[in-house]
Amino acid sequence: MTEQPVYSTLGFSDEEWGLLTGLPLAVLTAASAAESDGTRRTLAESAAGLEAVAGGREGASPLVTAVAQEVVSRAGDPEAGEELPLVAPQDPEAYIADVLHRSGAAAALLRDRVDEGEAGAYAHWLVGIAEQVVTAAPSGGMLGIGGDRVTEPERRFRDELSKALRD
Repeated sequence: MTEQPVYSTLGFSDEEWGLLTGLPLAVLTAASAAESDGTRRTLAESAAGLEAVAGGREGASPLVTAVAQEVVSRAGDPEAGEELPLVAPQDPEAYIADVLHRSGAAAALLRDRVDEGEAGAYAHWLVGIAEQVVTAAPSGGMLGIGGDRVTEPERRFRDELSKALRD
């Protein structure tokens, strides 16, 4: 007897599971791309985002735990010192719009498939990832001194993400 994939036991198709497992890193990338930063700041944002993704493995939500485990198994475990490669979308605005669209699709999928608590936990986790990324490194200033902790474009992305996910 062959084992069923995790997504199947949770009631999702392969395509649906791809949507759910693809969003955490997409949110991380979009949150980082919301404000053009230097390499050092982008690295700090990426590390903070990967920590937030990995943190989902320890939550109370079976859905978030399963998604986080899948993402970390593919992307790397920050506890093992692994880092994400830097990803800079060619067109940040289009990338952000796509992530927001996919987030809305994931929210609709979860409203139809899981209870409100599971859907809310997933949405809250994604917004938390965005929050960790946008607060990881101040933008502007000189030599890391001064600048805005969260810029208007970063705040706007985080708020639009929350709205798309209904968090």
